[in-house]
Amino acid sequence: MRILDSINSPDDVKNLDDEKLDQLCEELREFVIDHVSKTGGHLASNLGIVELTVAIHRVFDTSRDRLVFDVGHQSYIHKILTGRKDKFDNLRQYGGISGFPKPNESIHDAFIAGHASAAISQALGMARARTICGDDYSVIALLGDGALTGGLAYEGLCDAGTSKEPLIVILNDNGMSISRNVGAMSKHLARLRLARGYRTFKNIYRKIAKRVPGGGFIYRMTHKIKTVIKYALLKCTMFEDLGFTYLGPVDGHDIKGIVNALKIARDIKSPVLLHVITKKGKGYYYAEHNPEMYHGVSPFDSVTGMLPPAGKSFSSEFGSELVKIGEENSRVMAITAAMMPGTGLTEFARKFPNRFFDVGIAEEHAAAMAAGAAHQGAVPVLALYSTFLQRSYDMLIHDIGIGREHVVLAVDKAGLVGEDGETHHGAFDVSYLRSIPGMTIFSPSSFAELKDMLRLAIDSNDGPVALRYPKGGEGNYKDGGTENSKILRTGEDFTIVTYGITVNAVLEAADKLKEQGVTVDVIKLGCIKPYDYEVIRDSVNRTGRLMVCEECIESGCVGEDIAARLSSDGYSPRRLILRNLGDTFVTHGNVNKLREVVGLDGESIARDISASVPRRRK
Repeated sequence: MRILDSINSPDDVKNLDDEKLDQLCEELREFVIDHVSKTGGHLASNLGIVELTVAIHRVFDTSRDRLVFDVGHQSYIHKILTGRKDKFDNLRQYGGISGFPKPNESIHDAFIAGHASAAISQALGMARARTICGDDYSVIALLGDGALTGGLAYEGLCDAGTSKEPLIVILNDNGMSISRNVGAMSKHLARLRLARGYRTFKNIYRKIAKRVPGGGFIYRMTHKIKTVIKYALLKCTMFEDLGFTYLGPVDGHDIKGIVNALKIARDIKSPVLLHVITKKGKGYYYAEHNPEMYHGVSPFDSVTGMLPPAGKSFSSEFGSELVKIGEENSRVMAITAAMMPGTGLTEFARKFPNRFFDVGIAEEHAAAMAAGAAHQGAVPVLALYSTFLQRSYDMLIHDIGIGREHVVLAVDKAGLVGEDGETHHGAFDVSYLRSIPGMTIFSPSSFAELKDMLRLAIDSNDGPVALRYPKGGEGNYKDGGTENSKILRTGEDFTIVTYGITVNAVLEAADKLKEQGVTVDVIKLGCIKPYDYEVIRDSVNRTGRLMVCEECIESGCVGEDIAARLSSDGYSPRRLILRNLGDTFVTHGNVNKLREVVGLDGESIARDISASVPRRRK
């Protein structure tokens, strides 16, 4: 019988004999590899955090103590140990457990997580609430070193360090963003700093120094000497200058060492930063040697490590076209925020290293930098996922919008993205981008349109331009062009307006309706700000009925604007259907399944229109 089979709650982890912990960790890795190879998900990050997660559950009670994950894609081990092991067959599937912490899923999930650099701020809020409410529990923020490229993390560190609140920040350092501390002396001093005897001696020495004549002067001098040596050898004084007690670095794969460090951190009733060194992809050869490739994966062969072929996508086609444009125009530069492979910019970065800038998890900085570059004559193309572009909204207004700077926004993974769920769907960009005066927004429906519209956006000199395009590949619609609108079907019973990838479902619906004797106008918008209002108005005036289909949140959608303008002009349709993602956060699951759920698949669109037409022609 496997040890993991007997682990059904954190209490089982606490009661396990020390000599069985290494075997448990090995079984956890096997479990994660086996299940993620079937469902897809985040692999390398979870393999690297096994021992650290087990140690946390040996020391803390996460049903009461608050463990706040940063990003949260490294929470699989935590979920396995907190009673959700039997639900991993449906990980990230519709109706199954999420790939991120979700408080409505388990009492052990302290807070929602999906975007980076926020955990320290969230944890500090919890710590202050604990003090205000007179409660007694530990608060732990667990973040990776990559999160420290985000400014929000430093805002949290600065406030937390001066708060005096008991708070533990665990820095999971896999060596990808922060330089490792090396050398025998560094490790020796780290062991001293973790030893209870060392801390006891330090406290006694401080008290004695204050009592003896001249002791204060002696203590200050020795403290300065110690600080200089410590900074030279450990380079940890940044955290201590911010008000944290620094512990580490600790071997993140030594459970006993981590448990000891966590207990010390828990007993220090003030802000503590525990620095843990881990190896991303630990225990799985392929992930260890290529952690970036095995960060987020689709189902794969766990024995050979063979990943499915990537295939063409909107992201890859964007990247290949931008390389061609970069060869023709030396003023074009590309900017992203820790999303180089995901946004298709790998080849551009290789070919034009002096014109490619990955700023880390710092979307606000990326947008402000793009504004400055545009102001001085460059043509910056800022490629970000829709869900992360949200973080730079103020810069889009203040730095880019007001000055009408010619920044090209490549808004990747717009609309439903699938298994990552609420925190990652690109549901809001239509609303927040359309709210910015002077913003032009293209929404290509095919690879060919994406390339044509990208060139038009770059060649334009009329303020900011955005292109929003989905995750994955194109559908049956493959035409190119840059037209503001195209009439793809003509009919008498209904007008359907759509844009982007949703055109495929609308055309499918139109074909189904034609078989029933219902004919429709299908108007595809290539540009959703400004859009071709007159074309829509004339069609609605003739058909008398309107449906607008779009993969975005209800509030601020294009359909609302169309309806308002029609009403204002006295062209209110007899039947109006706004089909979008509604006033809610869409859950995780396969994209096709989610489109069925929200009514944006061909079958649902056809059914709704058919039910709204009073009679059918034979």
